[in-house]
Amino acid sequence: MNLIFFIKSGTVDISRYTIKDIPGSSGRLDVISRCVLSALTTGTDLEENIQIWVFLDKYGTFVFDSDLFNDEAFPKNEILLTDFFVEFIKKTKKGEKYPETPLDSIKYSKLDIFDAITNFVEKKYKIYVLNENGMDFKEAFEELNSKDNLLFILGDQSGDLLNNKELKKLKLKDISLGNRSYLASSTIRLIKINLQLFI
Repeated sequence: MNLIFFIKSGTVDISRYTIKDIPGSSGRLDVISRCVLSALTTGTDLEENIQIWVFLDKYGTFVFDSDLFNDEAFPKNEILLTDFFVEFIKKTKKGEKYPETPLDSIKYSKLDIFDAITNFVEKKYKIYVLNENGMDFKEAFEELNSKDNLLFILGDQSGDLLNNKELKKLKLKDISLGNRSYLASSTIRLIKINLQLFI
């Protein structure tokens, strides 16, 4: 099973970034970093066969693939991960020169989120959109087996993505983790835990 998460942000802006105030100076890149850590790690180790695609409106698409990073070198705390990610974005977008970082295995893509979703539809991934009004996740997970490849779309901070007409045209399956609102990073952890229970 390959497991992929998509998360999008229209707020991330690193033009005034400082490590002393990551939330206030990065347009909440800390939220993205928390999601990356939730997706790729168990806390102390990198997991296998997991990707998280980060779609940043101002900077492009960044693919974190757990199988491409060095487990010992990968930054497993939010502050370090964010700082290295900022360096990687600058190298990618502005051509600034920085020394090598543990995140240099990130893949940069020019695909927008809808093109990327379409690609995974063609690859026969089972794709789910996290939506509080969707079907109960247990119903969806009971139908899965260990050979299924899965993609979960978490949306963005504003909620605009979930209401996007282009997304609705794709007629993907909406699933819900319940009537409580969870942080995106907590949603990722809950999905991983429940997949282990059902598959």
